[in-house]
Amino acid sequence: MRTRGAVLTAVGGPLEVLDLELDPPGPGEVLVKVGATGLCHSDLSVIDGSRVRPLPMVLGHEAAGEVVETGPGASDFAVGDRVVLSFVPACGSCRRCASGRQALCEPGAVANREGTLLGGGRRLRLPDGTRPHHHLGVSGFAEYAVVSEKSATRVPDDLAPEVAALFGCAVLTGAGAAFHSAAVRPGDRVAVFGLGGVGLAALLAARAAGASQIVAVDVVAHKRALARRLGATHDVAGGADAVAAVRDLTGGGADKVIDTTGVAAVLEQAYLATAAGGTTVTVGLPHPERTVTLPALSLVAEERTLKGSYLGSCVPRRDVPRFVDLYRAGQLPVHELLSGTLALDDVNAGFARLASGEAVRQVVVP
Repeated sequence: MRTRGAVLTAVGGPLEVLDLELDPPGPGEVLVKVGATGLCHSDLSVIDGSRVRPLPMVLGHEAAGEVVETGPGASDFAVGDRVVLSFVPACGSCRRCASGRQALCEPGAVANREGTLLGGGRRLRLPDGTRPHHHLGVSGFAEYAVVSEKSATRVPDDLAPEVAALFGCAVLTGAGAAFHSAAVRPGDRVAVFGLGGVGLAALLAARAAGASQIVAVDVVAHKRALARRLGATHDVAGGADAVAAVRDLTGGGADKVIDTTGVAAVLEQAYLATAAGGTTVTVGLPHPERTVTLPALSLVAEERTLKGSYLGSCVPRRDVPRFVDLYRAGQLPVHELLSGTLALDDVNAGFARLASGEAVRQVVVP
């Protein structure tokens, strides 16, 4: 079938919205009519080359839509099902999946690195016959997408697609980091460094988990103002003085600190802003050559914990329905993260706004 998609052909961009041929879904795959796809810094990191991926590639990894066709042996979904697509296609049977660590699915990691679907195939074709790669098994900046059914989770029919899409990355990553990786508990003092879609989702989850204090840290003033409106008790301007400010506000450091920036220097600040006995969780993706320097003695003498969190340590088919229930109950107001919607042809302008810090979460509605 014919579709349109935003293709990255060279590092640095821009994305080119092109006509594509899309093969029917193969074994264990489904064809999804894309309803909405969020713009995320993980897409930007592919565009600017921080995350090396094979090109050309149709970008977009935070998406929602409707199943319109199922491939051979695809039994998890039926035509008409509304689904959220997440960026780790979990096979369900490898060592990591079997232990409940589906974010670390081994075949899923290989497929994502090579730009294929979970089964190893590519279903897109350019007019010259070139097969673009799939971005994290989704390639949601398109009118239609073929994905592994293992990338999809069913959601209620009445969940607006522009809201549903956010559950595929921002909410899983941010809220999962607070609920699972940091294990925020009632009364905890929490700090969140970086107030994009992921950071604000972490803030919402910390509030829902009963944190007594939430310090929101960012260099952008309007994001700090939004964080206060969403439940932060304090806000701090990012920069050299952030550590001292967080430690002062929290009486010696926060119990749980979540870094969402993907900046190594900020991760060091997040660690230094954590109290003795506390936990620092990082969800950002720094350039692979970046390193961090930390006071090693504090890990033992202060019983500190430093944890990485990928996909919020979530199991999508377990956690997306839980998070949707919290949203519908008013405890996780994800819609507040939306900065606006845009057409597929405007995707480059949207990424410019994201890179400048102007927008939190924009959504392409093809």
